[in-house]
Amino acid sequence: MGGVLEGVRVLDFGRYIAGPYCATLLAEFGAEVIRVEKRDGSEDRFVAPVGKGGEGALFLQINRNKKCITLDPMKAEGQEVLRRLVARSDVVVANLPPQTLRAMKLDYESLKAIKPDIILTTATAFGGPGPWSDRVGFDGIGQVMSGAVYMTGAGDPPYRAAVPWVDFGTALHCAFGTLAALIERGKSGRGQIVEGALLATALTFTNATLIEQAVIAVNRVPTGNLGQTSAPADIYRTTDGWVLCQVTGQPLFVRWTKLMGEDSWLNDPRFSDDIKRGDNGPLISQRMARWCAERTTQEAVDTLGRAQIPAGPVLSPQQALDHPHIRAAGFMTSVDYPGLPNPAPVARAAVRLSQTPGGIVTRPPTLGEHTDLVLGELGYDAASIAALRKAGAI
Repeated sequence: MGGVLEGVRVLDFGRYIAGPYCATLLAEFGAEVIRVEKRDGSEDRFVAPVGKGGEGALFLQINRNKKCITLDPMKAEGQEVLRRLVARSDVVVANLPPQTLRAMKLDYESLKAIKPDIILTTATAFGGPGPWSDRVGFDGIGQVMSGAVYMTGAGDPPYRAAVPWVDFGTALHCAFGTLAALIERGKSGRGQIVEGALLATALTFTNATLIEQAVIAVNRVPTGNLGQTSAPADIYRTTDGWVLCQVTGQPLFVRWTKLMGEDSWLNDPRFSDDIKRGDNGPLISQRMARWCAERTTQEAVDTLGRAQIPAGPVLSPQQALDHPHIRAAGFMTSVDYPGLPNPAPVARAAVRLSQTPGGIVTRPPTLGEHTDLVLGELGYDAASIAALRKAGAI
């Protein structure tokens, strides 16, 4: 049985994360996705190279289940190929600036002239309207402008997250919007534009902090790993590593105080609710730190886990790969790729459907691997494909 999106055709002009991972999620649940790259390969193919061909770890993660063609839509011959591709597609994904979309004739009006019910899924750095609408940016720009970086670390200097959560969050929003647009098209027959923005995603993820500031002007400052609105909430040293413990809500605090042997704290007005416990977080964290310092990481997380208190070890990347729960849960699939010294552990879509599960079916494509196949399906014969290649269109 095919995936839930079987029959949906997607052109992926995405670059880096927000566009390509949106298309990957659609592919994982059955859509046919064709990644369109520059003739010498798009820049995101080569980020953090791990293979002999220069393909990077990021590319391997977010381009499985896709076909790949090379195409230069700025050439007249390339425009004809583009026209044929769009005419047989349902969705075009392109996280490119508006001016670039227009130059490549990937803007909505140009696409709609070819296929009236087409869905265009885009993502920009800043969204619009606004004075920065045409500016470009990466994940970190959203992080720093949302308040998240200001609140991370000890404040001098501020720290951005090492992982691109803004990019991946934008991809998730774009995939959600694309599915909603497909449902609407099924009802009305209309296509539309789906717009995501890195800054919008970052502001969404930090929104509760922004609401608190706007409503009561609390003017919070960064406090490292120490939580501010509940306690204990911190990262604690053990005899052989570190653990995070995070207690929010009265039921969890009751269980934690009993485990610590601090039942009297339940009647202490300093600890009567989450906010007061957050205000007195250093005192509570000192008690937790003493407890953790007497135990190994494994002993601490197992004891806390049995007490139903949220806790986890701080793992290195290798420790994450080796962790027994991560391995047993099947979150990642080993994927071979030409030129890799070892298979790549590629994370599956982080959501599972009981009746129509997605899956990693094919490895990421090599550059232009499916150009001849796809063009043949568009009606080009061998001589025509050779002529396109000679003209530099593919």
